[in-house]
Amino acid sequence: MLDRNMLFWYTSRMKTGFVTLFGRSNVGKSTLLNRLVGTKIAITSPKPQTTRHQLQGVVHASEGQIVFVDTPGLFTSARNALTKYLNQAAQSALKDVDVIVHVVDPTRAIGPEDKKNSALLREIKKPKILVINKMDVYKAPYVAAFEALAGEYDEVVKLSAQTGQHTSSLLQAIFQRLPEGEPSYAAGQWTNMDNAFWFAELIREKLFLRLNDELPYSLTVRVDELDRRPDGTLYVRARILTSHERYKGMIIGKGGRGIREIGQSARKEIEGVIGGKAFLELTVEVDPHWTEEFNIS
Repeated sequence: MLDRNMLFWYTSRMKTGFVTLFGRSNVGKSTLLNRLVGTKIAITSPKPQTTRHQLQGVVHASEGQIVFVDTPGLFTSARNALTKYLNQAAQSALKDVDVIVHVVDPTRAIGPEDKKNSALLREIKKPKILVINKMDVYKAPYVAAFEALAGEYDEVVKLSAQTGQHTSSLLQAIFQRLPEGEPSYAAGQWTNMDNAFWFAELIREKLFLRLNDELPYSLTVRVDELDRRPDGTLYVRARILTSHERYKGMIIGKGGRGIREIGQSARKEIEGVIGGKAFLELTVEVDPHWTEEFNIS
């Protein structure tokens, strides 16, 4: 059995490796990552493009160490620089890993993105596990359609990232296919993110959850300052960058209500993470060139 509460004394014969969580948008990859690691390290929302970066989450267990790489969903067409970057990030995450976990959503019929993902995976000669997620949902009419693909994978695991049902079976299946080696992260380290990046992601999550369908894809968040004040309060200064002036007003909201609600929600979660008081200074700026932070080649 896997026991996250024990102290892990790594040896030269431990199982260790990198595992990609791969799949179309909104199949629950980030939710699954948070569940497996045991803490929230990836933001989630019902909207595509929530995940923009290759986040790493680390599972420490008696069998060894798994470094999960959460990837953006693969889009059938790259409509702009951001979606082009996201597609490149998703595909590059398949190259230097030991196991690929393909996550699918049985509440939706197999579509163009699923077919593109399957075609891409057929060309990769690595251990592959098919995860049929959302088994806690009452109506999941396409389970059988995905089970019919079992011959293309080394193993199929049906689970619920939301409830944790059968996630231990997935961990066991992964450890069986990992090589022996040295750990990449020290015991007690759960992610590759620093605090500034993590707080920016939390703020972006609140924006995604509050705003309409179009706007979240036209913004990003940057944390410019983190400072621990003498009274112990963590001061966080962050900017929301959006590509159009009209979006700035939508984010701020009437009488500043929108930005206040976003800030309050983000501050509460930051305080929960740090276990203390935080002060969040949040501003909105127009920067039509913000996507240049994504190195598109």
